[in-house]
Amino acid sequence: MAKIWILLGERLALGLVTLVVVSALIFVGVELLPGDLAQQILGQSATPETVAAFRRELGLDQPALYRYMNWLGGVVHGEFGNSLANGRPISDLLGVRLKNTLFLAGFAAVISVPTALILGILAALYRNSIFDRLCNVIALTWVSLPEFFVAYVLVLFLAVRISLFPAISSIDAEMSLAEMLYRSFLPALTLMLVVIAHMMRMTRAAIINVLASPYVEMARLKGLSRMRVVLFHALPNALAPIINVVALNLAYLVVGVVVVEVVFVYPGLGQLLVDAVSNRDVMVVQSVGLIFAAAYILLNLLADILSIVTNPRLMNQR
Repeated sequence: MAKIWILLGERLALGLVTLVVVSALIFVGVELLPGDLAQQILGQSATPETVAAFRRELGLDQPALYRYMNWLGGVVHGEFGNSLANGRPISDLLGVRLKNTLFLAGFAAVISVPTALILGILAALYRNSIFDRLCNVIALTWVSLPEFFVAYVLVLFLAVRISLFPAISSIDAEMSLAEMLYRSFLPALTLMLVVIAHMMRMTRAAIINVLASPYVEMARLKGLSRMRVVLFHALPNALAPIINVVALNLAYLVVGVVVVEVVFVYPGLGQLLVDAVSNRDVMVVQSVGLIFAAAYILLNLLADILSIVTNPRLMNQR
């Protein structure tokens, strides 16, 4: 147990250092954007004196290192600053949008994770069968298609031709859960089709690898059915790579929603990020980028820790 806590502390420390480095890269990337922010906000007709005064008001006349430390210090205390587009506190904008993004990612995960595990187990159970080959062909087909193409295909067939679901997934807090699930189904289905292939193929490969182990052969010699051998002997010992790929895909569901949210005009962090880039609202861009980075790093650390916990041999590497 002590080793697990030590491992957890090391991973959290590494994740914190990584997040600080990523925050610096985000700030530098925004700083390197061409053009003068104050000039763009005020317009070309603004006088140099007005632009200079506005730069002082925004703090843009301060050195970059000072502004970065000031921004990072505010983030540590939960203060992301104010939006340059409308003056509203960024924390207010992030609260609702983050909730919507997590709802969409959770909806997609609830659909995709069980489906991928079931298909992966069945594909391993009936290896080299028509079902196995068909699953692999379909999975490789979907994973090779870009997200926006999958999204537009679903819109064409399920929203335009059949009119089964709305093409624009606008939701708000006043809607019932059923209404939110209905309006979010198409973007959730798009994300599911994008990530399910990775999880299914990893589940299949992990189980097939374990099925070649001596103890599995012994279980077969005892007369156990193939389904029982897979579920009770192979699957528990194949959890480490499966958990790892599931956690990584959950990270993708959170940070990879930008394109999907833009296609379906879904009011999440991805849509907020695109709007902020269009409006040159650099404070919002920095904040959203940092949240995406934090979510991805946290879920990667979770995948790493769960993989080691479910496979104690990795804790005693020599």
